[in-house]
Amino acid sequence: MSTKEHDSELLGAYVLGALDEQEVRTVDVHMASCQKCRDELDGLREMESALGEVPPEAFLDGPPEGGDLLLQRTLRQVRSERAGQTLRRRAVLGSVAAVAAAAVLGGGVLIGQNTGERIPEAIPPAPSVTATVPPAQPAGMKVLEGRGASTGSEMRLRVTPAVDWIRLNASVTGIPAGERCRMVVVAKDGSREIAGSWLVADEKKGANLDGSAAVPMDDVQKVVIENDKGKEYVSVKV
Repeated sequence: MSTKEHDSELLGAYVLGALDEQEVRTVDVHMASCQKCRDELDGLREMESALGEVPPEAFLDGPPEGGDLLLQRTLRQVRSERAGQTLRRRAVLGSVAAVAAAAVLGGGVLIGQNTGERIPEAIPPAPSVTATVPPAQPAGMKVLEGRGASTGSEMRLRVTPAVDWIRLNASVTGIPAGERCRMVVVAKDGSREIAGSWLVADEKKGANLDGSAAVPMDDVQKVVIENDKGKEYVSVKV
């Protein structure tokens, strides 16, 4: 409906709530300047209120024999459009509005003959299944565990090799709160390099620490967790 045209079928669809947002805005703009459409809209709303819901059986078999000829033709058109799905949505909506108007103005009741037929329901698509593939483990990565015999402290260590250095991730528990600890990488020649340090906040909860050291993977002898005074809590051979 343009701002200059008068379209009764579109008004019927407007009352039925069958228009999209753009069409609703178009009708609203048109009615703001068209008294004829506003009057007709009031009448259609009164008709909708009086009619209520049109029985669905009417769209299957039509009115009884001897019913209004226009109503019969309209119902046949609606059934044909439903079966073929070839006409535009506005044409179908216009037919529905015509059926409702004929029923109200004629003072009759639409009665269908129930044949037991059902309109096929849409079959929902099968749910898609996406396989979850775990991420590949980096080449050469080692996952190790250790426990301090005298302290009871535990460490789960992940060591990932890089070019001439390593990345580390350590989960450590069983060290008293308040201790200042460090993660030390010990090379095979006995040299030591601190890969990270932290202050223990909770003995049971422990800590998770990331670090790195400029020591090639093949040269690493072990990784040690100790405090700032050199007391060893737990170590793991690599």
